[in-house]
Amino acid sequence: MKGITVLGSTGSIGVSTLDVVARHPEKYRIIAITANLQVDKIVAQAKQFNPEYIVMANEDAAHQAEGILKQEGVCHIEVLAGTEGLEKVSSLPQVDYVMAAIVGAAGLLPSLAAAKAGKRVLLANKEALVMSGQIFIDEIKKNGAELLPIDSEHNAIFQCMPEKISYSLSDMSVSRILLTASGGPFRDRTLDELENVTPDQACAHPNWSMGRKISVDSATMMNKGLEVIEARWLFNASADDIQVVVHPQSVIHSMVQYIDGSVLAQLGNPDMRTPIAHAMAWPERIESGVENLNIFDVAHLDFVAPDFDRFPCLRLAYESLHKGGTSTAVLNAANEIAVDAFLNETISFLHIPKVIESVLNEVAVVEANHLDIILQADSEARAIAKETISRLNR
Repeated sequence: MKGITVLGSTGSIGVSTLDVVARHPEKYRIIAITANLQVDKIVAQAKQFNPEYIVMANEDAAHQAEGILKQEGVCHIEVLAGTEGLEKVSSLPQVDYVMAAIVGAAGLLPSLAAAKAGKRVLLANKEALVMSGQIFIDEIKKNGAELLPIDSEHNAIFQCMPEKISYSLSDMSVSRILLTASGGPFRDRTLDELENVTPDQACAHPNWSMGRKISVDSATMMNKGLEVIEARWLFNASADDIQVVVHPQSVIHSMVQYIDGSVLAQLGNPDMRTPIAHAMAWPERIESGVENLNIFDVAHLDFVAPDFDRFPCLRLAYESLHKGGTSTAVLNAANEIAVDAFLNETISFLHIPKVIESVLNEVAVVEANHLDIILQADSEARAIAKETISRLNR
């Protein structure tokens, strides 16, 4: 049996991961689960999956979870708190796989800990590569870890790539990666119509069930921009090698074009259990619980070029990738602050890219050759983003 730590077990990816695990109790066992502040939900998961460890974001939440478990007679689970706890359960000797599903920059350090410990890292936290790209890849290689993508698009690309990912796309006879995007809930709206959209409208994704932060990223298409950056590191590609294709049906999850003219695509119903099951069982296959795709129900497939005027966040992501260095870490940090402000109705939807661009113009880009430099850029970008938002509200 393979031991698994699920970082972010109460989020949508975490819940889907536990669903796949529950279907294969003879293959997998849960060693640790972690959450931010959702005490009741993680306690319910602990009672079902009987892990050795629980990790909460802070001591208060950890004490609450521990108290509830003891009241119910569950005393053998060790409850930890904070980043140290996350790093510990990511590197335990009895853990084989780490599902890295914590949203945002908070997932970077535990994901790196899993890489340093030589685990199979099932990467759903795209920010780890967006922020620390080369450093993360170097740790994977140095410690004999495995890196398998969980984002449906990157998992699709992985499935369409040659069996061995080599130094460059040209070495694999690949001419281009076609990264599909649903276009989110606002793909057909004009800029004027986007002026007054609400957080609830932005979170109403037409195809996927996601957390609110990622849903807003999908609505701005920043999520796709972050995925472009992630794809650059996963597949040894340049920004110019990756083309975003708006595909509203979300049936083709991405494609790989080869130099002979062939295009390989991975299709399936929009359900994250498919890439999760693929990465858990790779190079084998297991049942995921996802209903088989009926292509006759789909009937047709549409493809549209992205509109950079309507979705400037995608343009900013490409520009940051071209700049390199700490630029992508700054992009991510500014976006997290701007999205949080929008969800709290402090700024409008159209202010999100304005805040990000302002921060990118203000923070100096330096070489991202050390984790401390990246974390410093992240911290500086967050502070400036908050100042920018304050100025907007004066």
